This record gives sequence, structure tokens and C-alpha cells, in this order.
Amino acid sequence: MRCVQIEEAIRLGDDQRVTALDRHVEPLVEAILACRAANLLEVYMQLQFVSHLISQDADDSASVTEHTSVLSYLLDRYFGAHGPDWRVPLPQDVRIEPPPAYVPDTDNGQFLNAVILESLPDRVAVLTRDYRYLYSNPANCAHLNRKPMELIGRHLSEFIGEERFAECAKRKLDACFAGEQIDYSYERSAGSGESRQVRCRMSPLRDAGGTVIGALLVMEDLDRLSQAA
Repeated sequence: MRCVQIEEAIRLGDDQRVTALDRHVEPLVEAILACRAANLLEVYMQLQFVSHLISQDADDSASVTEHTSVLSYLLDRYFGAHGPDWRVPLPQDVRIEPPPAYVPDTDNGQFLNAVILESLPDRVAVLTRDYRYLYSNPANCAHLNRKPMELIGRHLSEFIGEERFAECAKRKLDACFAGEQIDYSYERSAGSGESRQVRCRMSPLRDAGGTVIGALLVMEDLDRLSQAA
């Protein structure tokens, strides 16, 4: 958000605002990089953040070198000899018990399998309880015409509009955060006066203790499925 504000200030030629905003960026970056990830999803997000910095400063060789060093440090922190062991334990070492508050078709405290989610033709997203994007697969990114890092932390209303969010999405998400499985269909504009039917499924996303920490959204283009059939 700060970078977007800086770009806008540069476009308007407001040097004073650029300087004021720029002072806030470095401490924010340092705070993000200093945060120690507690699980693989947080590791992924932190590494993606550094990758975004490298891409953003691609024309500045000094910055790229600095960000690359940070990336190497993070890789060593999490996957080096002294980092935590993220490997899955062997089956004989696992005590098989039903997880607390098990809900079918949700993450149930396990790391979301990004390989599976990113290969799905359906749009998939994870929203936190404050209605912000935590994850978006390539299909959803393409639909919104955004890169993954441009979505993380952004509020859903920025993409569907305040009115639609307040009248429909917020109520359904709140029910999902309360533990309900939500399944409904809606129409979306496809351009040229046409519309398409979309099925949206919302599943509570829980941590290992059963607490709902977000919502997993899967959006299917029903017209695409009927055409394929």
C-alpha cells in the first residue's frame, strides 16, 4: 500500500509526500523480514515477499544484490542445518487421531497444498477473518488481473465493490467464519452484455486447535462446465 501511495505521489510530482512516505517503507520491510515464520504457509509468504522486492527493484542492481542476500539468509534460517525440521514425520511416528472440530473439505490445521490449489482450473482464494486475501491461485489472479503479491493483504471489497461486499459477501463470509459451509450461485458480467453463472463454496479454514482462522473459497464457472460436458 505504501509503495502504491509513493508511485501516485511521484506521478503527481509531490516530492514532499514521496519523502514522507519513503521513511515508512524501510521499517515495514525490516519488520516483515524480522518476523519468524511459525509454519510453512508463513515461510512461503515471507519468501514470496522477498521475491516481489527483487522483481520490483530489478533495474537496481545494488537492491537486487541486497534482496538476494536476504533471500539466502531466509532459506538458511528455515531450511538450513540449524532451521526447524519441516519434514513430515514417518507414519509409524504419528499417532492417528481425529483432529479437533474436524470439518470435511477444509484445511484442518494442515498446510494448504499449493501444488494442488495452483493446478485447479477453478478460482481458489483464502481470506482472513478481516476479509483480506491471504492466498490466491493463478486462476483467480488471472480473473482479477493481479499478481499474487498484489492481492495478499488487500480487502475483498476492493475487487467486488463496497455495495456487493456489504449486501452479500460479508454476510456469507461471517456465517462461514462462524463455522458454516456456504454454497451458492451468482451471476457475473462476462462483457458484451453477457453473464455467466458461478458457483461459490466457502469452507471454514481452521488451525490445529479447531479455531476458524479464515475461509477457503472455491469458485466454479458453471457455464464452462456445461460447455465441457
